[in-house]
Amino acid sequence: MQLLLNKGADVNAQGGEYGNALQAASASLEGDLEVVQLLLDKGADVNAQRGFYVNALQAASRKGNLGVV
Repeated sequence: MQLLLNKGADVNAQGGEYGNALQAASASLEGDLEVVQLLLDKGADVNAQRGFYVNALQAASRKGNLGVV
């Protein structure tokens, strides 16, 4: 992920089942806090709304990822 971000990947690109990368990371079964933090450090929009869970907070809450919440 770091390589993609270093090459200019848009952290706020939208599409797919989860809506964006931050929502996908927030909804992961592992609740990968490091990935979520990396995306936030790179400017991911915590309020972006799209996808199955609508936003990152709902994704993390629904999956029980308290460290991300």
